[in-house]
Amino acid sequence: MRSRFAAFRDGDAQWLLDTWHPSTRPESVDLHDNPRWRGLQIIDTQDGGVGDDTGVVEFRATYLDGDGNLGVLHERSRFVREDGRWFYVDGVISD
Repeated sequence: MRSRFAAFRDGDAQWLLDTWHPSTRPESVDLHDNPRWRGLQIIDTQDGGVGDDTGVVEFRATYLDGDGNLGVLHERSRFVREDGRWFYVDGVISD
């Protein structure tokens, strides 16, 4: 999760695609109008430990939009581990 946040923050579309599960991965990610990501707060985790093959991370990520307004993305993301590597599957955004 933290590496995906860093990829959004740094505009690294290739890393986002590389960490996205093939079953849900888009063909490309356009970060041209990407906001300025400021911080990541992990709110909750479910599973995702050493012996798990699935996990859920609930987080809030703060950002500044193009006008300098502060925004918050609140999401509950699902991950799956395959061949020892974690992949983002999907997420549900909350208000």
